[in-house]
Amino acid sequence: MKEFVLHIKESLDSQLQFIRLETGNNIKTAEMSIEILLSIIERIKKFIIKYKFKTETEEISFFKNLKPQFVSQLIYQNAVLNIETKKPYGGESVLRIYFQNELDKLKRFFDNNLEFYKYYRTSSTYLDYKYFMRGKHDIKLGLDTFYFETDHRFCTSHDYKVAKIIANDLIQVYIEDLLASLDTKEASITSVTPSLKLHWSENKTSLIELIYALYSQNVFDNGKADIKTIAAYFENVFNIELGDYYRTYLELRTRKTSRTKFIDILKVSLEKRMDEVEDK
Repeated sequence: MKEFVLHIKESLDSQLQFIRLETGNNIKTAEMSIEILLSIIERIKKFIIKYKFKTETEEISFFKNLKPQFVSQLIYQNAVLNIETKKPYGGESVLRIYFQNELDKLKRFFDNNLEFYKYYRTSSTYLDYKYFMRGKHDIKLGLDTFYFETDHRFCTSHDYKVAKIIANDLIQVYIEDLLASLDTKEASITSVTPSLKLHWSENKTSLIELIYALYSQNVFDNGKADIKTIAAYFENVFNIELGDYYRTYLELRTRKTSRTKFIDILKVSLEKRMDEVEDK
């Protein structure tokens, strides 16, 4: 069972990474990721409903450690989709209030589930037989109402809460990155930028690839400009939010195909234009 689930998880991670690299749009990334996650979770559900756990320990391990890895990603991607689609128009102060309200929601969940947070964070096990075995729920242990409406063949009383805890950590990082992006813009853009705004129409991954190439070549301020300043400048000039560009850079490094896909295309495109001019 464990090998089957971990094999699916490895495949899922590859698919999600590919989507992040190729879409360059947080909303599109979330939408495509959700579709994949729903399909994969349904596949696991069908397997588990037919599967007979060999021991109680195996059942607890699945609902405490394995299933939440998938459901947490679904919660996270759905949260990103909601954050991005409901993001208000306005200046940085408006966005700052909006992002802070989203962080406050995470804090409220933490406050309302403090005891279980302590149990899970300290790797406690003494209530696992109630939290993570099917049909063993205890109404005195703070059950969510939706639990009674779920398919009990594929859920326990607290496996969703574990997924929610994992997801909230990811959501917090995502929101804090958005806030940090606002801080970077304020702190790093010190020079006067052109009044004419050009909008970057390629995907974000391509721009990040280009930025890191220029950074690696030390073309700004004789190599003294750091990557944060350069990225913030490009965000301002091209009216784009790059998000976690360092994580995207790490993903570029692990590409199985060309790690410099966009730069390779630029080279071919420029040479083609030069050839066309010479032929005239």
